[in-house]
Amino acid sequence: MRQVTATGQTVVEAVKSALAQLETTEDRTEVSIIDEGKKGIFGFGSRPAIVKVTVKIDPVEEAQQFLLDVSEKMGVAANIEVKREGKQVQFLLSGEKMALLIGKRGQTLNSLQYLTQLVINRFADQYFTVILDAEDYRKRRNETLIHLAERLAEKAQRTGQKVTLEPMPSYERKVIHTALMGNKRIKTYSDGVEPNRHIVITPNK
Repeated sequence: MRQVTATGQTVVEAVKSALAQLETTEDRTEVSIIDEGKKGIFGFGSRPAIVKVTVKIDPVEEAQQFLLDVSEKMGVAANIEVKREGKQVQFLLSGEKMALLIGKRGQTLNSLQYLTQLVINRFADQYFTVILDAEDYRKRRNETLIHLAERLAEKAQRTGQKVTLEPMPSYERKVIHTALMGNKRIKTYSDGVEPNRHIVITPNK
């Protein structure tokens, strides 16, 4: 945490001095007045104003830096575009060797997303939802999941047997539930305990 204690003839001057030392602006800091100071008479009994100025931590910047550090340690020079909509923050990764950050079936990307969400919410006043994507992987994965859902729903109808899918994170399960919502011939539900929670498709008899 970056903070300085500064003095000045007035509180305003003391704050200006602190901001200059921290190389930042007042809107990005918290100011605590330790002593408002005293003018005195003809220079006698005067006392300088003392303030403590602390730089506020930006949770989004912290999360972005975390991703850059992890990517670098994995040997990937990632470019990160940040999109913020209300309480949802998207980090869009691009560059070479993105496959390393995505991992098999997106497992590395999912783990990174989970860790980034922990980092951002450690520093935030409100709860943020993080979506981490690399080279449009999420969109491609969603399309794959929708095709898989349709194919397995058809299998459940054809065989009259329930079909159990592999464990998936909650947002991927939601894609499948949503894709099959309009199909009245089958039902979907989640079963199991995280991280092994999975979807079951059963025919409507």
